[in-house]
Amino acid sequence: MAEKRDYYEVLGLKKGASEEEIKKAFRKMALKYHPDRNPGDKDAEEKFKEVNEAYSILSDPDKKDKYDRFGFAGVDPNAGFGGAGGGFGGFGGGAGGFEDIFSAFGDMFGGGFGGGFGEAAGRTGPRKGRDLQKNITISFEEAAFGTKKTLRVTKFVRCPKCNGEGTAPGTEKRTCPKCSGSGQVHTVQNTPFGRFQSSGPCPDCGGTGKIIDRPCPDCHGSGKVKKTIEIKVDIPAGVDNDSVIPIRGQGDPGENGGPNGDFYVVISVRPHELFRRDRDNLYIDIPIGFNQAALGDEITVPTLDGKVSYKVPAGTQPGTVFRLKGKGVRNVRTGRMGDLYVKVLLEVPTKLNGAQKKAIREMGEKVGTDCYKKKSGFAQKVRELFS
Repeated sequence: MAEKRDYYEVLGLKKGASEEEIKKAFRKMALKYHPDRNPGDKDAEEKFKEVNEAYSILSDPDKKDKYDRFGFAGVDPNAGFGGAGGGFGGFGGGAGGFEDIFSAFGDMFGGGFGGGFGEAAGRTGPRKGRDLQKNITISFEEAAFGTKKTLRVTKFVRCPKCNGEGTAPGTEKRTCPKCSGSGQVHTVQNTPFGRFQSSGPCPDCGGTGKIIDRPCPDCHGSGKVKKTIEIKVDIPAGVDNDSVIPIRGQGDPGENGGPNGDFYVVISVRPHELFRRDRDNLYIDIPIGFNQAALGDEITVPTLDGKVSYKVPAGTQPGTVFRLKGKGVRNVRTGRMGDLYVKVLLEVPTKLNGAQKKAIREMGEKVGTDCYKKKSGFAQKVRELFS
């Protein structure tokens, strides 16, 4: 028999972990190794038992204290410390097995599995329908200003013939005789670790607690049918990549009178030819000639809502950034507008003819080096270095 692992190690915790940390770790590990998520996986089944055993000790203040002080001997009923009780760390006898541990979490696991420990009882009560998701791509401008879309979606809807009951017209469901309407059947198993009681969905009624003798001919007893419907989506101004728009009640139908699930629209935005976006701010690069940079000029700056004029001051250096306040994108939560940042890029002319080259040489001679602060400063440092 393999040596037992430390209970804290089993839950991925350090010794002295708080009650909340223990509960959170147990939930994570139990979800990971739950039999419904790992059908037929014996290794996951053993780990699931190991996780439950660790939690049964560490969640009990008295047992935890004994374990912290004396280790496994402190919770061994045969070691004289007043330990955990018969078999498998307190799960034996009439303790109720794994089901008791899961019931202590209320609906923490509700709807996450297709049955099994602690969840089968939820099948007989109202359950919310499955949530749905659809990814759509919109233009840069649609994201900035908002838009409306109509999506065609093929999904389950409540069967109109039986109104979601699953029964043929004029008939009703009856209580399952095997589980007496509880939706659960219980089994008791004796193992070398002790006596275990486990619960699972009733095989006769599928955990619903009800039997349908005459299923609806349209939905065949499921209470729902597939249909292509149109869903209208209002996309607010300011959405960005990975924005999520929830549409309540447009998911799959609920069961046993439960509410419908929700429909989530995930946004992707096509890039723009000119603008780059960072949160609510926009960025654009605008090339200008050296005569515009040296003498100053009025340039045309494109924005999302039209063109504006901007006066570039004389002596503007390459890479200078100007801000146009309020010309960015509206914040989807606050409604405030971001800004547009304009970066000036100096473009050097190419493919000059003879007359153009001559004009530039004459200009260079007339301007000299005194007008170039960085150039003249660099030349001075070079002279000093080699003098």
